Amino acid sequence: MKDVVVVGGGLAGLAAAWRLRHWDTVLLESGSRVGGRIRSERRGRYWLNWGGHVFAGPGSTTDALLSEVGIAAAQVPGSLAGVAMNGKLLIKGQVPAYPFRIPMPLSSRIALVKAGLKVSAQVLRYARLVRRRPGEDPALRQQRIYDFENGRSFRDFVGDLPEDAGALFYPTVTRSAADPHEIAAGAGIGYFSLVWNIGQGLSRGIIGGPSTLTQAVATALGDRVQLGAEVAEIVHTKRSVVVRYRQDGRDREVESRFVVLATPAPVSRGVAVDLPPDVRDALGKVVYGPYVSAAFLTGESAPQPWDAAYGIATPKRSFNIVLNQASLVRGSESTRQPGSSIMTFSPAGLARTLLPKSDEEILRIYTEDLNHVLGAGFGGSVVEAQVQRWETGAPYCFPGRGALQPTLMRRGSRVLLAGDYLGTLYTETAVQTGFSAAQEAASLLATERQQRAVRGLPLVAG
Repeated sequence: MKDVVVVGGGLAGLAAAWRLRHWDTVLLESGSRVGGRIRSERRGRYWLNWGGHVFAGPGSTTDALLSEVGIAAAQVPGSLAGVAMNGKLLIKGQVPAYPFRIPMPLSSRIALVKAGLKVSAQVLRYARLVRRRPGEDPALRQQRIYDFENGRSFRDFVGDLPEDAGALFYPTVTRSAADPHEIAAGAGIGYFSLVWNIGQGLSRGIIGGPSTLTQAVATALGDRVQLGAEVAEIVHTKRSVVVRYRQDGRDREVESRFVVLATPAPVSRGVAVDLPPDVRDALGKVVYGPYVSAAFLTGESAPQPWDAAYGIATPKRSFNIVLNQASLVRGSESTRQPGSSIMTFSPAGLARTLLPKSDEEILRIYTEDLNHVLGAGFGGSVVEAQVQRWETGAPYCFPGRGALQPTLMRRGSRVLLAGDYLGTLYTETAVQTGFSAAQEAASLLATERQQRAVRGLPLVAG
């Protein structure tokens, strides 16, 4: 019998398995690679990226994982708040001044300023709310975040906006993989806090690309990581959990003391058949939005206007943001080297428009828009481009989401939940919940072993 089976090889599952590496564990991943929605590939000095791309800084659980594994991360050196709209590309300057620098009708400018002031006031409240308190359980902090302005949508909060005002305002919110009428007001405000880097921040990049971390963890775990293992059912016995899965064309099962279930909420609900009914019901109410991303490797030799930016919002385009994945490399250069790496990101409604199209169609649409955003010669400099579709892209906080959290976080089962759907900080939530589930499992295992020792029973008995 295993001590723990970790189901799911994304960031949460890998974090849990890493923390449980001194116990008898196995990690089952249904796919052919680890990382889940973390996916990057190295290309010389650059890397292509299609998924999670920024990580939390000092004092975070992500920082602890990076330090333990020995992976380097650095503050993203480029601007996080560039914008390209109506023929204008802005990289530098104060974000509140953008409404006065981008061409638009006066009615949109006035509406945008009013909405900006309204959101700014709430961002300051949000920043105070999310601040870490000494010794505080991260779950309590997360509940505060969920409960903030959770009774209405972001669209209801800001009201109707003229076309250009909405076009400039909403891309920040839709990065959540939800449109303004779908996401809760507090979560939308949180995205502005994130982009403005007030009160919290996911603003570090991993040297070499995000998959450097996930692959390093998997390599350290060795043959404990089992790929191509599709879990069908997880059921409790009196003192253990049985995980039934299919691998290499054969039905298999493994018994363990505990399971860390680190798969997306719909998958968790489907395989953990005997979880308490209210937990399964809560898992069924978690909502994910889709996104489509693409990675472009370029070969230009001259400096580019966007070299100084990391993120450029792109209203009215097929993607809502361009991410300069070469930014970390640019920060260490004395002379600008040839080539670059660009990522485009299309969430929510933009993704729903693109998903039925072929990869070739998506790349053509993206390239045309990139020529408008980054310069007419961009398409001619592309040497490689690939599309990634994420139909179950990212969980988002909808109105009323906060009410589900106590049920989802309740302990008591031998199946311990982990994953980014349990919070609002994406990569940080994934690592934090993986660590938390691992800590709970390790504590319970330690207690069981002590009790067996007191009774004079074998420590590894089935």
